[in-house]
Amino acid sequence: MTAIDTGQHQRSADEGLAGDVKIDVRNLSIGYAGKSALRNVSLEIREHEIFGIIGPANSGKTSFLRALNRMDEFTESMTVDGAIRFNGRDVREWRNAYALRRRIGVVFPLPVGLPMSIYDNVALAPRLSGIRKKQQLDDIVERCLSRAALWDEVRDRLGSLGSLLSGGQQQRLTIARALSQDPELLLLDEFSIAVDPVTTMRIEDVLKELRREITIVLVTNLVQQARRLASRTAFFLMGECVEVNDTEAMFTGTVKDPRTREYVEGRFG
Repeated sequence: MTAIDTGQHQRSADEGLAGDVKIDVRNLSIGYAGKSALRNVSLEIREHEIFGIIGPANSGKTSFLRALNRMDEFTESMTVDGAIRFNGRDVREWRNAYALRRRIGVVFPLPVGLPMSIYDNVALAPRLSGIRKKQQLDDIVERCLSRAALWDEVRDRLGSLGSLLSGGQQQRLTIARALSQDPELLLLDEFSIAVDPVTTMRIEDVLKELRREITIVLVTNLVQQARRLASRTAFFLMGECVEVNDTEAMFTGTVKDPRTREYVEGRFG
């Protein structure tokens, strides 16, 4: 069985995990200082699936992620129109945006290690939520580092600075930190940009396991990564969602738009 066949078998075995709609996006448009970045996007993301988003640079992929948990509020020039429902509730109706973001974790392209120990990087969010007992924090730190496939490498140096870890380890630490909030949805924006291929594959294995517990949205410029991981994939191009399709269908020629075929075949991008 080839590597691609193995990935297909894994997705088929897990297909039954996908369930209710987790994110429902309707007529989403995003702009920056009056300039359009994304136009009239409508799609659904199902519970317990890895949903891939592919497309060339400046297609609106990162802007889409930013809108899902209201990160647009950090950018004064960014405007968001349309509806985004998380578990059936419009994200704009949440009075406490921080409570929303605890349920929707984010991993950015470059690892952002906080200037503190490995332990404290993971324990920060639980402490901010009111957890103080050391044993409880210890359990959370071990669980999250294990889920991020990092525990065995750092268990004997939890007091060391997280910023001293390798790039791949820092990215997995970032994932562990996101998981420490016990999110229902995890957004990953080009997580493999700063890590080597071996570490990328390790993180991909982590994501395959995590989808049993949470929903994952994966933005990637690596189309084969989307093929390995995502059960369904959206193709964004120049601010438009060209199509949403079963991932394998996109790569075997059953596409709704010829531009999708041209992109996945590497004719542009």
